[in-house]
Amino acid sequence: MRHFVLLALFQASLPFRAEPALLHGQAPLADDVLAAGPQTLRTPSFAAENTSSVQTSLQTDGRTIAQPFPTEPIPSVTSTLAPKNARPVVFVAQPTPTAIPTDIFAEPVSTGAPAPNIVSRNDHPVPRKGILDRKLPKSTNKFYANLFLGNQTNSVWTQPYTLQWSQGAGNAMSWGMSVSHIEEDQRVFGPNTTANPVEYYANPVGIQSMIFSAAELGPGMTLTTDSLTAFSVNANLIAKDAKTPAITLPLVEGMGFVTAIYHSVTPFIDSSVFFHTITPVRSPKVGVTKYKILLDDGNTWLLYATAANSSGLALTATSNTRLQAAGPFEGTIQVAKNPGNVVSHEQSYDTAAGAFATSASLSGSVDGNSGSYTFSWAKAGNKSPLMMFALPHHIQSMAASTSTGKTAIQLQTTVKGLATGVIGDTWAMTEPELPTSIGFTPWNTASGSHQAIVAAAQQNVKTAGGSELSQDMNKQSNLNSMYYSGKALSKFATAIYALHDLAGDVDLARAGLDKLKEAFARFTGNTQQFPLVYESAWGGIVSTASYVTGDPGVDFGNSYYNDHHFHWSYFVHAAAIIGYLDPLWIAGNKGNHNLPSPVSLTRWNLCTVYTSSGTHCSPSTDWVNTLIRDAANPSSSDPYFPVSRSFDWYNGHSWAKGLFDSSDGKDQESSSEDAFFSYSMKMWGRITGDAAMEARGNLMLAVQKRTFQNYFLMEKGNVNQPAKFVRNKVAGITFENKCDHVTYFGSKPEFVQGIHMIPINPSSGYTRNQNFVNEEWETYFDKGRVDEVEGGWRGILYSNLALIDPKAAYDWFSGPNFDPQYLDNGASLTWYLALSAGIGGATA
Repeated sequence: MRHFVLLALFQASLPFRAEPALLHGQAPLADDVLAAGPQTLRTPSFAAENTSSVQTSLQTDGRTIAQPFPTEPIPSVTSTLAPKNARPVVFVAQPTPTAIPTDIFAEPVSTGAPAPNIVSRNDHPVPRKGILDRKLPKSTNKFYANLFLGNQTNSVWTQPYTLQWSQGAGNAMSWGMSVSHIEEDQRVFGPNTTANPVEYYANPVGIQSMIFSAAELGPGMTLTTDSLTAFSVNANLIAKDAKTPAITLPLVEGMGFVTAIYHSVTPFIDSSVFFHTITPVRSPKVGVTKYKILLDDGNTWLLYATAANSSGLALTATSNTRLQAAGPFEGTIQVAKNPGNVVSHEQSYDTAAGAFATSASLSGSVDGNSGSYTFSWAKAGNKSPLMMFALPHHIQSMAASTSTGKTAIQLQTTVKGLATGVIGDTWAMTEPELPTSIGFTPWNTASGSHQAIVAAAQQNVKTAGGSELSQDMNKQSNLNSMYYSGKALSKFATAIYALHDLAGDVDLARAGLDKLKEAFARFTGNTQQFPLVYESAWGGIVSTASYVTGDPGVDFGNSYYNDHHFHWSYFVHAAAIIGYLDPLWIAGNKGNHNLPSPVSLTRWNLCTVYTSSGTHCSPSTDWVNTLIRDAANPSSSDPYFPVSRSFDWYNGHSWAKGLFDSSDGKDQESSSEDAFFSYSMKMWGRITGDAAMEARGNLMLAVQKRTFQNYFLMEKGNVNQPAKFVRNKVAGITFENKCDHVTYFGSKPEFVQGIHMIPINPSSGYTRNQNFVNEEWETYFDKGRVDEVEGGWRGILYSNLALIDPKAAYDWFSGPNFDPQYLDNGASLTWYLALSAGIGGATA
């Protein structure tokens, strides 16, 4: 594992000489600014001290080196589970699906308190440094978290721009907010730069191309944040002893300009890359002052100033690193990069200059198999239309009405290809192939869902199921990790489902279901080893493990909001299967007994959970919904949870890193578990009759399918990742600022590729298309290499093989010499047999 930091020398220094000086009037007219003419600074003769850094080591704060499943052997079964006779046909109330609303994001899952067995506390180990909104639930996994974590000096990425509080560092020794943009040729590859594929690529940080600062800022100042939303935040720079901000920067994902609102302070525009030429340009519209700024690295930036009193803004170069106004300024200053100084690009920027986004709202709808989602930006400034940057997956799915706003401007992003400038105050994206047909049964793209398997496969499933359901479910799920515990519950749920619906062994499935509900009740009753707690400091559900142990990384950092969508997905999935097989487990808890529908022998009137203390009805629905609200609350109307903690609707996938600052930003290690949460939520919505939730899950899966193929699961010809990285096939850990083909627990191929496979489920064939799976298999595992893989990873690889060669997978799982050591503790042989048989692995 790499443990070094590469320092990349970035830029030569420039001694100051300005010619000629600009006017110094407090409120200059535009013509006066133009009359001042350009200022040109001479190239210096001394070397730069400024460096940018590239983090090549893997930062493991809040992470564990543990594998994504327990590695202890499962004890041998000492007794066989006895089947239970199915009860007679009864009439029970099943959830009635609600009508799909016009906007599937409009209504919260609930506005009530979290599940009653989850207690509350008002503290958290991580302080809310500089956050002004003290009462509202706060997003923990969003792009701006570095602004309030650690020492507040790590960067944030809005794409395509990078921002960082300078804190007196760099050539400019500025105390403002720096802005940079990284070109493709500035990336660092390693550790062997000539390899193909390279193990990682990273973008330099610490380059201070343009810095918003003010004469009033300096040592002792503070950085605060407010208005934390799913897409945006306000960053405030406050002078020492001041009570109000000197500068406010509304940061919004995809913003076309970086905008600074100056509050009657004297503007400094600084640069550690050094100014070469500063040219005032005729205003593109009334009230806007425009400059064209050439830096010594050869890049051109445009600056637009809009004064509240409609006056101009004169900027004078006082050094190679500073442009200064003559006095206080009330208004906005915006910057945007124009690589190559392209005239048509400059004209597009001119069109949008003076307006800026302050936040965004999300709406969405579904109609049959088609879904759409819309970003609507709140804006401020003048009446110009907005300029926002779209990522490649946006461009692919953009509605025709939005595509008309596309410009020729394209800027490189850090890890997602080229961003395209789009003019317009709203964007609409369409996903025409929602996975509405995917349910619990085996599924593939060629033939859809498979409700039955052949007789021979049924017998194999029954045999495997009888053995697995005889295992100690309580012991395997009663662990000190929510992640591992949820995996065990989900594993047994899939086995029970396969026995019941695909193998037809209803009696054995019912006996297993009783055991599963008993194990699940430990969690709905919140009596597991580390109970959950609702903490109101940030606003969310966390494990108490870190509170008890003092270790931030215990249980993969759950207490610090790491991996919540991963952890909760397994519980939601298990609950959906329980509710499918026993509607009263849900209906009884919802108090809905008024809508009768016949339930056959394959459904049971089992509201009771059998425990040593008697029978009771667990508060399952509230508890599961609480987990979903924590990770994927759709609405700001929910007063307990932030909107969409995990899933980033702009980036099109989730971020797993919680309250840990990081020099490369948020990250995600497992695309497949990201999708598994969406699938599990979709199925819980279906089983509970929440049509909006099911629709959101379908839409999330469709967006993930698109983003995974663009950025995570790389087929030949991928244009969004560097050419010499694509042959890795998966991105490994995707950070906001780099991609590293590794995992936190090791770098073996089965680890790095396999973490993007688990758990293989009915939606896997949708998000992992066959061409990619085939390319990956040929790259790493064909020609017998799979059989050199040890432990449970071999079973994972063979279950993934079922997506392209179900017969080979089924033959391996059903073979006479199959060894259970090749099953990880979160995997079910019963399910693997049913899955591979169901999609064509067993035909007779």
